Amino acid sequence: MSSVYERELKGILEGDEKILSRMTKTCSALEKAAYFLTQQKPFIVVRAAGSFGVDLVALRGDIAFLMEIKSSNTDTLHFSSVDGKLQRQAEKMQRECEKTKTLPVYGFRLKGHGGDCWRLFTMEIHQLEGRAKILHNRLPTLCRSKSGNYIMRWEEGLPLSDFIMYLCK
Repeated sequence: MSSVYERELKGILEGDEKILSRMTKTCSALEKAAYFLTQQKPFIVVRAAGSFGVDLVALRGDIAFLMEIKSSNTDTLHFSSVDGKLQRQAEKMQRECEKTKTLPVYGFRLKGHGGDCWRLFTMEIHQLEGRAKILHNRLPTLCRSKSGNYIMRWEEGLPLSDFIMYLCK
């Protein structure tokens, strides 16, 4: 099922008019205008094969980032669930991004939510430079539980429309 949302986000970032029209039916006028900015400044988005913690790679002349996509009917995802697989996946992504100085982005799609249903997050990375560092500072960081496991709370994320508006203005 997550591949549906990977394709959805891929289409949004690439400026695919059909996907943008479908996704913005319940959005406010401001959210819709932001989404459609990707038509003027699209990304090349590649779906990554395998399950090493990256679903999409988004590239444009001024910025590149790796994305992991999560979706849920509930507004909170605990990475410690499912035998800790999500936690190990996140830790690997963090190590790889730190090593390569690449911006990690988590996309959280809340199922059944009207309007802008996507929220974005990042992880703590210390080696970023340039625009990636600036964007990293604008994104909310995944929080951690008392035991150190990541938690993603949808309402604490940056709306995708705000992210796009910042990147495409």
